[in-house]
Amino acid sequence: MTTIYGTGGTSSLVTFSYPIQGRSSRIPRAGAVKKRVPIVSGSSSDPLLLRVARGEQADRPPVWLMRQAGRYMSEFREYSNKYGFRHRSETPDIAIELSLQPWRAFKPDGVIMFSDILTPLPAIGVEFDVVKGKGPVISNPVRTTEDLNLLKCLDDPDLSLPFIREILCSLRSEVDGKSTLLGFIGTPWTLAAYSIEGRSDRHLLITKQIMNQNPEFLHQYLAHLADVLIVYVCHQIDCGAQVVQLFDSWAHHLSPQQFAEFSLPYSERVIAAVKAKYPEVPLIFHANGGVGKLEIMTTSTADVIGLDWSTDMADARRIFGPDRVLQGNMDPMYLFADEGRIRREVAQNIAAAGSGKHILNVGHGVVQGTPEANVGIFCDAARKAAYTSIHANTQDHEGVQSEAR
Repeated sequence: MTTIYGTGGTSSLVTFSYPIQGRSSRIPRAGAVKKRVPIVSGSSSDPLLLRVARGEQADRPPVWLMRQAGRYMSEFREYSNKYGFRHRSETPDIAIELSLQPWRAFKPDGVIMFSDILTPLPAIGVEFDVVKGKGPVISNPVRTTEDLNLLKCLDDPDLSLPFIREILCSLRSEVDGKSTLLGFIGTPWTLAAYSIEGRSDRHLLITKQIMNQNPEFLHQYLAHLADVLIVYVCHQIDCGAQVVQLFDSWAHHLSPQQFAEFSLPYSERVIAAVKAKYPEVPLIFHANGGVGKLEIMTTSTADVIGLDWSTDMADARRIFGPDRVLQGNMDPMYLFADEGRIRREVAQNIAAAGSGKHILNVGHGVVQGTPEANVGIFCDAARKAAYTSIHANTQDHEGVQSEAR
């Protein structure tokens, strides 16, 4: 049974049947996850973020920021005001420049390529554009089995996404071991929800209708996306990415039970396949809206668990234990505060994360309008942090030496 879903609510539903062609109906079980295998330590000369993501101890937490290449930077706006998003992200010279701007300005320990979670979708037949003031808009949403049968596999990323190799190879060369190069993807759930809705929607009305009335279709689409993303992650690593983050940007739309059925198993499918080929490459799993799902996320085999700003770091450390690498999770709105407050919040976050096994980040992307100097203060506070100093001052959470006060 297949249903066409429109935006007009339940009264606009049309239901009919036809066979599903060439799609596996195997659905991964939420509990069917493999035990996480720690990465064997690499070279001590590797960049700090890479070493900590592997689970190694360090004297201070590495730092980078989600959406660190963004419109809060004036030199970034010189490009965003002139060129559309896909032109910027798919033109290697521009994408390389935008990726390097925050690294030159703030020297974070991670450089993430300028791209988008939706970037691989056109390669499988789902077209999108980013419309100013509206965000991503998908012209051909995937809502029926017929739509699903039209999708392609990602057989040759060098052919269908030719810009990725040049961007990542060039960034790896430019950074030259002074920082860790990060790639990223959206999780199967997040890409499915985006491409079913066709746009950002705070209710996910169409996707939730499908989830409740035709879950088999959703599982089949998630499985297809997982297989596509396995190829895409491996391609990014082959092109030079040293760490890859999985963004489950729309996990907050899911209850814990829905997350355990429709999100985590498919992210785990990606992680398991990538780890089978590249066991030495750390993978980060970041779920936006992870509050209420932390216990479920302990079963993830990702090397690093990313936390959003609404999660209490101390609670997360208690739940995940002392040996799990955590990432996050200062509220990015603190970047609008004065220098003293930013440094205190950084110190408190680092102290709550414990003695290491932590990558400092904001708990959501840097917001447009954020003062550039404050991003520099955030990165500087991490560089000046020392675990011995921080944990000598755990009562007031201000232990990043005199600069924190």
